[in-house]
Amino acid sequence: MKITMLGTGYVGLVSGTCFSEFGFDVCCVDKDKDKITNLKKNIIPIYEPGLENLVKKNKDANRLTFSNDVKKNIAEADIVFIAVGTPARRGDGHADLSYVYEVAKEIANNLMGYTVIVTKSTVPVGTGNEIKKIIKKANPKAKFDVVSNPEFLREGNAIEDFMRPDRVVVGCETEKAKEVISKIYKPLFLIETPILFTDLKTAELIKYAGNAFLAVKISYINQMADLCEKVGADVHDVSRGIGLDKRIGSKFLHPGPGYGGSCFPKDTQALVKTANHYGSNISIVENVINYNSQRKLDMAEKIISALGKNYSNKKISILGLAFKPETDDMRESPCLDIIPKLQEKNIQISAFDPVAMDEAKKLLQNVQFKESIEECINNSDALVILTEWNEFRSLSPERLKKHMKGNILIDLRNALNPDSFRESGFNLIQVGRPNLPSQ
Repeated sequence: MKITMLGTGYVGLVSGTCFSEFGFDVCCVDKDKDKITNLKKNIIPIYEPGLENLVKKNKDANRLTFSNDVKKNIAEADIVFIAVGTPARRGDGHADLSYVYEVAKEIANNLMGYTVIVTKSTVPVGTGNEIKKIIKKANPKAKFDVVSNPEFLREGNAIEDFMRPDRVVVGCETEKAKEVISKIYKPLFLIETPILFTDLKTAELIKYAGNAFLAVKISYINQMADLCEKVGADVHDVSRGIGLDKRIGSKFLHPGPGYGGSCFPKDTQALVKTANHYGSNISIVENVINYNSQRKLDMAEKIISALGKNYSNKKISILGLAFKPETDDMRESPCLDIIPKLQEKNIQISAFDPVAMDEAKKLLQNVQFKESIEECINNSDALVILTEWNEFRSLSPERLKKHMKGNILIDLRNALNPDSFRESGFNLIQVGRPNLPSQ
C-alpha cells in the first residue's frame, strides 16, 4: 500500500515517518525544493527527539522517500494525506484553509483509480465536505473517499504519541474507506489502541474540542495559582489534590506563564469563530483566549515588580525561549510577549535555550543570545526561567552564585525545588507558591 503525505511540516513529517516505521511505502511530498533536498540528506527541519534517527532508518530501508513531484505521487498513491498548514487567518482568526483547498484541487487533477484522501491537518467542521465538492467539481469521474483523521501529537513526544496513542479518531462515510484506514492502523489494533470511527464532521470537531478543553484546564490552574499567591496556599498541592480525582486527572494542571505553541492559540480561536458562525455560545473558550493573552503580560509585570523600583537598566537572564521543552517551536511562545514588555522598561535581556536559539533570533530583537547557561547568567541582576528544560531543574544556589550579581530568581515554571533555596540568600519567586525571601 502506497501512502503519499502532502506537506513535510511537523505533522506531515512525523506522521509519514511513523507510517513508514509501520512498514508502509511512504513518500513525503513538498513544493519547497530546499526542504526536500535537505531531507534527502537527513537534514531535519524541526527538532523532535528521535525523529532524525527514525527518518534515516526508514530511508535506508527504502520505505521512506521525499519528493517535489506532487502529480506523480498522488497518481501512484492508495492513500493521500493532506498535512499542510492551517494557520489563523489574518484579520479575523478563522483557520486559513487556502493551502488545504489548493492541495484538494491538485489531488483532483491527478487521481488514478480509487484513492482515500485523508485530512491530517487541523480543519474546522465542514472542511471534509468542501474537499469532496472541490474534487468532484474538478474531476467528476474520480473514485475517492474523504476521511478525517486528526492528529494528537505533542511536540517533544510526537513519535511515542503516534506509536502508542491514547486513541485514534477516524471520520469516514463508507465501509471501503474504513477498511483502508483500518489496514494502515493495524499495528495499533494489535496493541489494543482505542480507535473511534465516526462521521466527518464529528471527527473534525473532536480535535478542536480536545485542544480547547486542555487550554481551559491550563488557564484554570493558572487562575488557581493567582488565588494561591493571594491567600498563601501552594498551587502544587492544590493541583495534586484535585488531580487525584479521576474525573479531573493530573495532566495539564501545571501553572505557568500561559499556553503557546502551534495548536492551542489558533485552534481555540478557530473553534470560537466556528461557534459564532453557527450562533452557538462558547463563552468559556472566549474567556480563556482573553485570559491567556493577558496572562503573558501579567507575568512580565510580575518580573518587573520583583526587580523593585530601580528596574531600569537592570540585566535579566532568560532561560528558555521555546513554548515548551523538547522542541524548537517558537510559535506563540510566552517569551514573545514577555521580553518586549521588559524591554519597554529599559531592562537588558540575555537569553539561552538548548535548541530554540536560531528560531528565537528571527523573532526577538536587541537580545543578547548566549551559548550556555553560565554565559547567560553571568553578571545578571535576576534570572527568569520561562521554559522548564530538564537542565534548568538542576540549577543550584552554588552554581548561580558563581556567576550572578543579583539574588532574584523568578521561576515562572516552578522548575526549581524551593527546598534547595530556603537558606541560600536568593529571593525565589514562583507561580502560585509562597515566595522564599532572601535570608
